[in-house]
Amino acid sequence: MLKKDRYRAFIEHFETHMPVAETELQYEDPFQLLVAVVLSAQCTDKRINMVTPALFRDFPTAAHLATADFDELFPYIKSVSYPNNKTKHLLGLGKMLMNEFNGEVPSTVEELTKLPGVGRKTANVITSVVWNQPNMAVDTHVFRVSKRLGLVAMNAKTPLEVEKQLIKHIPKQHIHKAHHWLILHGRYVCLARKPKCPECSITHFCRFFEKNRLNILEEFVGTEAGRK
Repeated sequence: MLKKDRYRAFIEHFETHMPVAETELQYEDPFQLLVAVVLSAQCTDKRINMVTPALFRDFPTAAHLATADFDELFPYIKSVSYPNNKTKHLLGLGKMLMNEFNGEVPSTVEELTKLPGVGRKTANVITSVVWNQPNMAVDTHVFRVSKRLGLVAMNAKTPLEVEKQLIKHIPKQHIHKAHHWLILHGRYVCLARKPKCPECSITHFCRFFEKNRLNILEEFVGTEAGRK
């Protein structure tokens, strides 16, 4: 299958079956989303959603973070990954938002990446989710699934390479949703260690399935036989 046909099939499938695709992080405004995404680095959305209600209750704005100290903030996020660094990032983020952006979350990737703890991936998430900008955040799910499907070259070595290839081929109006399509498919179906190919509804345009069809089917048949 040609790459253009894979992209067409990818967009048609998810536009039909997942027309509304959103982040699973819980938030009420751009500031809360920014904090949640910073905390979610190398951590699960489920864990972050357990932590943020109390955090947002007591630190609802950038001004509240800007006036907090380490010992005050750390207990709220001690259960997430790398809590020491993330506490420092949030404190610095609050101060910079107040000092340079009047307490508001900036709307460009260039401005966002100036903030402590905010890299290109986080900035792309914020701009695409809040303002529907055609930016593609590449996390581990997007990196893995886009390669398996055949949307990007297998020799793409960095998230930026994957981002550029996806942006090149996905129409602008779909990019902000395509990010979530790839993430959710990777989170629940196209798992890293053992993808659920027998349950997958897009194997008809998946390069990974094309190359491994026989092994996948043999394993599935063997598994089903073992259950009987």
